[in-house]
Amino acid sequence: MEPRFDFNERPFIVIWETTQACDLACVHCRACAQPLRSSLELSTDEAKRLIDEVAALEAPVFVLTGGDPLKRPDVFELVEYASSHGVRISLTPSATPLLTQEAIQKLKECGLARLAISLDGPSADIHDAFRRVHGSYDWTLRAVRWAREIRLPVQINTTITRHNLQYLDSMIALLEQLDIVLWSVFFLVPTGRGSTADLISAEEFEQVFEKLYETSHRVKFDIKSTEAQHYRRFLLQRRTEEKRKGGDQSLPPMPGISTADGIGRARGINDGKGFVFISHLGEVFPSGFLPVSAGNIRKQSLKDLYRHSPLFVSLRDSKNLKGKCGICEFREICGGSRARAYALTGDVFAEEPCCVWEPKQPVTGGGAGTRPVEQTRV
Repeated sequence: MEPRFDFNERPFIVIWETTQACDLACVHCRACAQPLRSSLELSTDEAKRLIDEVAALEAPVFVLTGGDPLKRPDVFELVEYASSHGVRISLTPSATPLLTQEAIQKLKECGLARLAISLDGPSADIHDAFRRVHGSYDWTLRAVRWAREIRLPVQINTTITRHNLQYLDSMIALLEQLDIVLWSVFFLVPTGRGSTADLISAEEFEQVFEKLYETSHRVKFDIKSTEAQHYRRFLLQRRTEEKRKGGDQSLPPMPGISTADGIGRARGINDGKGFVFISHLGEVFPSGFLPVSAGNIRKQSLKDLYRHSPLFVSLRDSKNLKGKCGICEFREICGGSRARAYALTGDVFAEEPCCVWEPKQPVTGGGAGTRPVEQTRV
């Protein structure tokens, strides 16, 4: 972990869901996005107050997501406001006709640090079926090209599900041609439109981990996992094995925050632990995939909710983990996906449902997690 960075005091990553409005209808959508904006969204002034709080917390990463942030007319104003207040800002637009070359140019002029765009298949047929809008694949590739032409760093987000698992090799081959700085690989959490039937198995998680590990040795871009905290366990095991064999010492760095961010690394990030998500209504969640609210920034400060809410405090305490996660030797750097545990069991402290690793000590009492926490599904 980065020296002096205390997850109990401030988050490393802050995500704000600017709106749930979006012109796509993705099969896995966490937010169940819809065509029109809600009248209850945070206003421009409220959004600026949120940015002020993020700046005061000195959170290294601030991301505007959705829905589609470009559905908000004030998005350029907010990017400029954040940038001018010392907040390093990224944006995850949807690949639709709103994402024009002019829009990308204006975002950079307003101070955008990175454009993050989703690509879920190596061809139009696969990606567009995922996004359920014809032409999304072509819009995505054009947006990537336009951003790189003006030297705006590009991150690609890919969600791994049963729909695209078999195309992973072709996906990697495509990414190697796109001159990106980071590939963020999301592992499905069955919430929103995401279906449990689309979730890959624990054994398939390991197969993907192996593919990511192999790929990280030869590509120019960094690779980061999202909602697959046990990739850290896998990577640590592989690094240890390589060193024991006296093999190649130029091993890929432990996953945390990409070196491409230029801000170092922070290991052990998890839902509510170095990570916070604010909904379009101002609700504060440990993750966009974990619909348990700690409160609302319209009533309490983000700092207080992150530092002191029972939900966040309990999530940062590994003693609350249950099952094999509770006694796992990797629990501090991993901890399992709290969002996936909740989605599949209704318990935020349950063991990671998609992990094959068996801890060295047996599970005797379901872990140490016994402290209740009030959970509010939104």
